[in-house]
Amino acid sequence: MNLDQKTRQIRFLALASYLGLLALMIIWQVWCQRDSEFSLVFRLGLWVVPLLFALPGMLRGKPYTYAWANFILMWYFLHSLTMLYVAPEQRGFALAELLLTSAAFVGCTWYARRQGKALGLGLKKLKDSN
Repeated sequence: MNLDQKTRQIRFLALASYLGLLALMIIWQVWCQRDSEFSLVFRLGLWVVPLLFALPGMLRGKPYTYAWANFILMWYFLHSLTMLYVAPEQRGFALAELLLTSAAFVGCTWYARRQGKALGLGLKKLKDSN
């Protein structure tokens, strides 16, 4: 896959933010939520496993995967906004989650668009049927 410099930078932003979010979720759930009423397995299934679904396609640079990864990211975006409001003691984690999610969303969107165009992928425009 031959990427221009700008597309490589955008992919790096998306992938680094996504992997950072994955690391943050593992740290947050394993080491910082020890007093939670939910089991560790449940919390990992809820907060870590969804991020693993898109990871293979993202590592391979597939623009379609970057596009639908945004649906997964919205779960974390909403979670971060909720935690900022309801859990003052966890605002640091919530703010980091919000920043990483936003950066990953922007990077995934731009990469999917640029690389999709470069590969000739996309939605075909409907011809005027009148």
